[in-house]
Amino acid sequence: MHYLSFTWNPSEGIDLGFFMIRYYSLMFVVAFTLGWILTKKIYEREKLPQEKLDSLFIYMVVAVLVGARLGHVIFYQPELFVQDPLSVFLPIQTVPEFEFTGFQGLASHGAAIAIVIAMYYYSKKVIQKPILWILDRIIIAVAAGGVFVRIGNFMNSEIIGKPSGDFPLGVRFVHEGIRKQEAVQATGIQDPAKAYDAIVHNPQFAELLNSVPFRHPAQLYEAAGYVIVFLVCWYLYWKTERRKQIGYIFGVFLILLFMVRFLVEFVKESQGGFESLLGLLSTGQWLSVPFIIAGIYIMWKASKKPIVELN
Repeated sequence: MHYLSFTWNPSEGIDLGFFMIRYYSLMFVVAFTLGWILTKKIYEREKLPQEKLDSLFIYMVVAVLVGARLGHVIFYQPELFVQDPLSVFLPIQTVPEFEFTGFQGLASHGAAIAIVIAMYYYSKKVIQKPILWILDRIIIAVAAGGVFVRIGNFMNSEIIGKPSGDFPLGVRFVHEGIRKQEAVQATGIQDPAKAYDAIVHNPQFAELLNSVPFRHPAQLYEAAGYVIVFLVCWYLYWKTERRKQIGYIFGVFLILLFMVRFLVEFVKESQGGFESLLGLLSTGQWLSVPFIIAGIYIMWKASKKPIVELN
């Protein structure tokens, strides 16, 4: 039944000898670069100067990275503030031992909150336009960037799905199912990358490999959903007059993006958080509900406004 399934055993990144470019970090670079290109086109259409775009880029990078990291720690791992405070903002962990982890553990809900806060200040201090005006435009880049961030999660074998059973699109995440130390001990190979390769390709370790279940590639499901969100928002801005109803596109974005997040949570492994206190839904789903409601309200309010030019 697993005829479309495959085993996922990626390298950590591009090894330059003196430095490792991790794929997750590379996906963030792609996301920010693509976002800059898309927003530049929008600013050119709106006849806004380049320096305002440069300021926006700085605001967005800081908001996304800080907000996403704080969101993850606050909503999913608040114990880090006490147990390993350096890991909250640095790409390392010091407990139980020091390890360079790269930037990981980022929550989209935290990024969304931080972006709104940052855009409030940007709209007041830099662009002098309503906050919903700028949110209508930057969410096109945000949706596109989200696609690559989730691909980065897939490369990292993190935010995995639940076991897929006989579902034909399952993925066997070897790095998640077998920890580095376990792979080294089982194979006797000290290099973790070579140890994983031996487990995947050497029939001697077939039993260990088969102990890793096939799972839903939840990261790819979410990335595919974000492609749809991007296309819808792009179409509304470039092909319709909805951009002149301030807040409409942003409302649509909130509804679609967090509906994608809500639905994918059904096949995603629990990431912890406060879901055990509330029950019924996962932490990610509980956090998505307010954004969906806010999106419906913002879109409804905007749809009642007349279509007018805003200079």
